[in-house]
Amino acid sequence: MTEYGLQLYSVRDLTKDDFSSALKQVAEMGYKFVEPAGFFGHSAEDVVAMLKEYGLKLSGTHSSLKDLDENFAETIKYHQAIGNKNYIIPGAPYTTAAETAVLVEKLNKYKEMLAKEGITLAYHNHDGEFKPNKDGQIVHEILQKETDIDFEIDTYWAFCAGLDPVETITKLKDRVHVIHLKDGTRDRKGLSLGLGEAPVTAVRAKAMELGMKMVVESEGCDPTGIEEVKRCIEFLKGLEK
Repeated sequence: MTEYGLQLYSVRDLTKDDFSSALKQVAEMGYKFVEPAGFFGHSAEDVVAMLKEYGLKLSGTHSSLKDLDENFAETIKYHQAIGNKNYIIPGAPYTTAAETAVLVEKLNKYKEMLAKEGITLAYHNHDGEFKPNKDGQIVHEILQKETDIDFEIDTYWAFCAGLDPVETITKLKDRVHVIHLKDGTRDRKGLSLGLGEAPVTAVRAKAMELGMKMVVESEGCDPTGIEEVKRCIEFLKGLEK
């Protein structure tokens, strides 16, 4: 079976109280790697031990620019200790040209600083980066032109912005190594895979063709995060038949 990862934000209703149980359950479902969105006070040693216990790999993390700004050395020490090689910014201010200029400057600076530590820097989009900001900029296009960071394309948010996510990951294939495989309605309501309007099967096929890792994300916690991500993996298993 094709290997899939899970963005742990999908099970945030559990990770905040019982990180270990969340990892155990998603591993038992068949997810092979995870992308944490926070560590909830756990030490690097504890995170490594939990991943090892449940046979999970780390594909990257969603971690903030703020952490790099405020304590670069300690942040990098933690990520190196857990074996993270892919530091993914899950969003940042870009509503004006001034904010966008700051974002470009920081991404370029930290890309080089992280590279020296053996870590890749990537940026994860929502739909706003593909729409005009207050100053008429399409921020994702600016990031493509004015930085050389990687991109983790959230294919559902690209879809919500009116783009064809298959075309998007194909266009950016040299800078995209991990995508979010995700579903929902065009009007921004996230749903489990196979229950929405996004072209999930076409995105999956293209990602497989291009050799991109696929990280599943489901946002609704309906009725729980665990039940959502179970529906997702069952949908994906059904595509293997």
